[in-house]
Amino acid sequence: MKAKHILGVIAVVLGILLLLSGYWGYSLSKEKETLVSDNEKLNVEISDMRQLKNQLAVEVDSLEQTYSLLAEENEELQSSLEEAKKTIARRNASVRKLKASNETSADEMGSLRSQIVSLMEDKKTLEASINRLVAQNDSLRNRAGILEQDLSKVRGEKDALANLNQTMQGEINRLTLANFQASAFQVEVEKKRKSKVTSKSRRARRIRVTFDLTNVPDKYQGVRPIYLALTNENGNPIKLDNPIQAKVVVNGQTMDIIAAEKKEISLTENQRLSFTHDLASKLASGYYRAIAYTDIGVLGASSFRLR
Repeated sequence: MKAKHILGVIAVVLGILLLLSGYWGYSLSKEKETLVSDNEKLNVEISDMRQLKNQLAVEVDSLEQTYSLLAEENEELQSSLEEAKKTIARRNASVRKLKASNETSADEMGSLRSQIVSLMEDKKTLEASINRLVAQNDSLRNRAGILEQDLSKVRGEKDALANLNQTMQGEINRLTLANFQASAFQVEVEKKRKSKVTSKSRRARRIRVTFDLTNVPDKYQGVRPIYLALTNENGNPIKLDNPIQAKVVVNGQTMDIIAAEKKEISLTENQRLSFTHDLASKLASGYYRAIAYTDIGVLGASSFRLR
């Protein structure tokens, strides 16, 4: 009984084990099918992942190239940005300069306007001056014609005076000593005030005569009287308040003279002498002579004219 009971138990156990084994096999089969299905799915997924990986790798390469290009572009853009900043800074500086220049130009424009107004006024003044000068030039032309006539007259008078001096000098040369005579003979007619020279008879108040005595021989040196005579062109003495009458020897002959001035001079080898005579009355227009004498002859003479 025990054996049967044991066998029954064993059979039950084996049945249970067989059931369990069938169930386990079934479970394994299902699990295997599931695993195969999962494995196929995984394989599909792995294939998809590999494709995706390859695609991603391609995209990554493309992105890397794009990144490199963008990095280069970024560097270029940074450089362009710096250049643009510099350009903008330069333009801003130029704008500031232009603004300052515009302000200066406005000031200069105002100054130029003032200068233009002033120049226009100067132009009007100059035009008025030019018109006056034109009128004066016309007047001067007329006066120039008159002056030309006067000049011709003066030239004639000068020639006449030169001829008179030449004639008189010839006479003086015959009367003077060969080695004792005056040189650099000069006559000036002066006004009374400030000793100004004049040639007008109505203004003549004083006659100044100067001359040199040079290389005077020893025998003529020493104290001698020197006379100044003033005559008209006919040889007649001018009117004198205190005429000086004297006798001089000319070429061995004694002659009487009427002098306007007299000086006792201690003659040396060389000296410059000067005489001044204040006129007693006004002289008429015409030619006159100034003659210097000493006790032994005529020293020299010169003619002058009063108008």
